[in-house]
Amino acid sequence: MLRGLRRRVILGRAAASPGAVLRITVFRLILALLIGSALLAAVVGGLLRAGLNWAALRDSSLGVNAEAAHAALMLSGFLGTVIAVKRAVWVKQSWAHAAPLFSGLAGMLLLVGASKAAACGLLLASLLHAVANAWVMWRQVSYSKALLLAGALAWLIGNLLFAAGADSALLLPWWFAFPVLTIVGERLEMTALLRHQPLAGRPLSVIAASLLLGAALMPFAPRNAALIFGIALASLAVWLGWFDIFSRKPLAHGLSRYLRICCASGYAWLGLGGMAWFGMALGCPGRDLAVHALGLGFIVSLLFGHAPVILPALARIGIVFSDRFYLPLWLLQASLLLRLFGGIGHLQLRFAGACLNAAALLLFAALLLKAALDWRRMGRRWPGFK
Repeated sequence: MLRGLRRRVILGRAAASPGAVLRITVFRLILALLIGSALLAAVVGGLLRAGLNWAALRDSSLGVNAEAAHAALMLSGFLGTVIAVKRAVWVKQSWAHAAPLFSGLAGMLLLVGASKAAACGLLLASLLHAVANAWVMWRQVSYSKALLLAGALAWLIGNLLFAAGADSALLLPWWFAFPVLTIVGERLEMTALLRHQPLAGRPLSVIAASLLLGAALMPFAPRNAALIFGIALASLAVWLGWFDIFSRKPLAHGLSRYLRICCASGYAWLGLGGMAWFGMALGCPGRDLAVHALGLGFIVSLLFGHAPVILPALARIGIVFSDRFYLPLWLLQASLLLRLFGGIGHLQLRFAGACLNAAALLLFAALLLKAALDWRRMGRRWPGFK
C-alpha cells in the first residue's frame, strides 16, 4: 500500500511543471501551518481545561476560544485535516485537496471565535472527504474501504450536529467514531490482515455497526446507547489485539517493532476507554477516562506509530528512524496513567499529567522534524525526485 502511495506522489511530481511544483509546495506549507496551529491550539485549550492558570492566556480571546473549542480543534481541526490530507493524496484529484484546506481553515476560525463560519467549513470538509471515500469505494470494494467510508460519514454527521449546536454528549461519539474507524481501516490496508484471516471480517462488521448504532441512539436512549458504544469499543480492542497483534508473527527490531508496540499500547487504551464508556452508562464517574483514554491513549499512540511510516509517502519527506521515538511514546503512556489514575481526587497530579501529555506531543513533533532534517543532511532523496 505504501509503495503504491509513494508511486502516486512520485508520478504526480514528475509530471508537474515548475509553476505547478511551486503551487504544490506553497499549498503543502499552508496545510502544515494549519495542522500545526490546530494541534497547538488544541493542546493549549486542553491545558486550560486541566487548570493552567496563566492569566495572560486565560483572559485572552484566543485562550478562551481554544478552551471552549478543545474537542473540535483536536478531532476536526487537527485529526480531520491530517486524515483528509492522506485521502486526498490517495485519490489524486484536485477537488479532494479542498477538504483538508477547509477543515484546517475551520480550526483557525474556531480560534478567532467565528464558530458559525467554522461549522460551515467543517461541513464542507467532511462532505468532500465522504465523497472522496465513496469514490475510492466505488473503484474497489473492500472491508477497509467500507470502514474508511463509514468513518468519513461519522465525521460528517458529527459536524452536522456541531453546526446545529448539539450537546457534546451527542456529537462526541460521532467525532470519535471517525478516527477510530479510519484507523482500523488503515490498519487493514497496511497489513492486508483480512486476506490471511478472511473470517475475521464478520465480527469486525458487527462491531463497527454497533459503534455507529451507539452513536446514533445517543439522542433517544443515552444510557443504552453509551452501553452499546462502550461494548463496541472494548470489543474492537479485543479484535485488534487478537488479529493485529497476537495472531501475527512478532517483529524483533526497528520501525516495525516500534509500530507494533504503539499499536499494542493503543489497543489497551481503546479497551480501557470502552470500559469507561460502559461504566459511565451505569452511573460511574469517569468521563475524563472515557474521553482521554480514547482520544490520547488510542488515537495518539497510533498516530505516533504511523506518522514515521505515512509521512514520507504523503509529503516526500524521508525519516531516519531511531530509538529516540520511544521517548515520547513512553512519556505519553506514563503521563496518561498519572493523569487518569494518579489524578483521581488530586487536581495537581491531574494537571501534571496533562502537562506531560502536552510535552509528549511536542517532543514527538520535535523528533519527527529532527528525523526529517537528518535525512536531508545525509543527502537522501526519494527515487524520481530531484
